[in-house]
Amino acid sequence: MAKESMKAREVKRARLVKKYAAKREELKANGDWEGLQKLPRNASPVRLHNRCQLSGRPKGYMRQFGISRINFREMANKGLIPGITKASW
Repeated sequence: MAKESMKAREVKRARLVKKYAAKREELKANGDWEGLQKLPRNASPVRLHNRCQLSGRPKGYMRQFGISRINFREMANKGLIPGITKASW
């Protein structure tokens, strides 16, 4: 389980990216690199990191489902994810 502060930091970054997205595009189109540098660092989409929506785990993230591999496996075994079954042959 990730610390609540780490989860909150990611949410804050996502908000900043969304807030400054239009301004970043405008500055990039005009080639105003100095203006881009004056924006907050966390306004850059590169600084976002995918985290599990349930546990906040940063590693082992499955993009298609938005959760970590560990939570995915638990949910799949319980039958909580439609269309996913454990392989057996």
